[in-house]
Amino acid sequence: MPPTLGALLRTPRLRLRLLTGEDRLDRRVDWVAVSELTDPTPYLAGGELVLTTGVRWADSAPDHRDYVRRLAERRVAGLGFGVGVVLDQTPPPLCEAAAEFGVPLVEVARETPFIAVGKEVSRLLAKEEYEGLTRAFAAQRELTRAALVGAPEIIDRLARDLDAWVLLLGDDGAVTHAAPAAAGRHATVIAAELPRLRAAGVRASASVETGGERVSVQPLATGRRVRGYLAVGTGGPLGSDERTLVNAAVSLLSLELERTGRGPSVQAGEGVVAALLTGALDPLHEGAALLREMLPREPVVVGVGDAVGAAHPPEGVFVAEHDGRALLLAGAATPGAVIREVLDGPIGVSEPGGYADLDTALAEAERARAVAREGEGGVVRVGDLPGGLLGLAQTPAGARMAEDLLRPLSGQRTGAELLASLRAYLASAGRWDAAAEALGVHRHTLRYRMTRIRDLLPGDLDDPDYRAELWIALRVHGVD
Repeated sequence: MPPTLGALLRTPRLRLRLLTGEDRLDRRVDWVAVSELTDPTPYLAGGELVLTTGVRWADSAPDHRDYVRRLAERRVAGLGFGVGVVLDQTPPPLCEAAAEFGVPLVEVARETPFIAVGKEVSRLLAKEEYEGLTRAFAAQRELTRAALVGAPEIIDRLARDLDAWVLLLGDDGAVTHAAPAAAGRHATVIAAELPRLRAAGVRASASVETGGERVSVQPLATGRRVRGYLAVGTGGPLGSDERTLVNAAVSLLSLELERTGRGPSVQAGEGVVAALLTGALDPLHEGAALLREMLPREPVVVGVGDAVGAAHPPEGVFVAEHDGRALLLAGAATPGAVIREVLDGPIGVSEPGGYADLDTALAEAERARAVAREGEGGVVRVGDLPGGLLGLAQTPAGARMAEDLLRPLSGQRTGAELLASLRAYLASAGRWDAAAEALGVHRHTLRYRMTRIRDLLPGDLDDPDYRAELWIALRVHGVD
């Protein structure tokens, strides 16, 4: 039950008596404001039931007409006058002014505290909110059940629950389903807004007007991949419960379009790309001649990201979702901006190569992606990474391993001195004089340091494998 003047008057314990405004009992009461000011309107937002005892009217009669006029202009729900405190009855001029300006006037008995009226309004507001949530949950359950049938059923159900017209549009703006069917005539106006909506990103929404109705348009997306749009046309703004219902429909429709949008032909195409890049399909086989004609000409690059970001990759760019990642196959000249548009998340890109080396290219892309993930994201090309075995180690994971290996030395107070001595010793293949000269210290000083280094390190410096690991760690660590 909404908190209206009529609902308050029908509450016996409040002992309220209506003096004017019999035709306005359906006015909603948003709050109760108690004020003895001669002009309370600066502190009102509209929709309040203003309660007063007229305590300031005892000595000098106010301009009742001007007082009520200001309340009417503020669009209050009504005025309540408490009798028996200052005045024994509601002033007749106040009744006349209330009738003139259409402000419902209620007389509050001496036995009724103003706070009791406020508590009743709060109770009715809480009850209304609970009833709204109950309706919203019930409507969401029905939407979820409709999702088991398909996207058109979700649209039909949403239109009934909102008493509105609803359109489901494809990512190109074409009408996929309309409820009712005549709502399809609004598609042209909505399609004109889609370029702006696409440019604003998948989390943006648009509001337009068509035929005197307000239309809310929201993208249906998974990740950065827009699969369609939902348009809801109403006569006015949606309430909080209705917005909750629309948001639920957006989520359900996005999931449904994700599931159904990948039809057999799309899945087959992505399956071919995944098979190529994972080595399950040989593009150089004599029976794959027609396939090679469809693919980018060599040299090609392989990209790896978190997910597919574009609904329609550009011509010559092939994408697939495989094993929790997104794979890309494109010509070597494909710009990085295109790759960023097609793939989501940190992206790794291989060196250009031929189809015979796709397995190597995929490994390169994975390595570059690991660097991108540990760094600032974006696109990392394997060609930008250091080459050789040392290049394989110069990754965030390699840097962590190097730090762990050198921590017994770097953690010391003279850590920088010890690391420099170890590097000079290894660089000179253990020749004391050459190492001491490179450091600019006496060879006895170097011997002392090396004795301490041997004591601190857990491994044997005479072991060539251990020395090799230390050397690579020093290089990755950047010790000169």
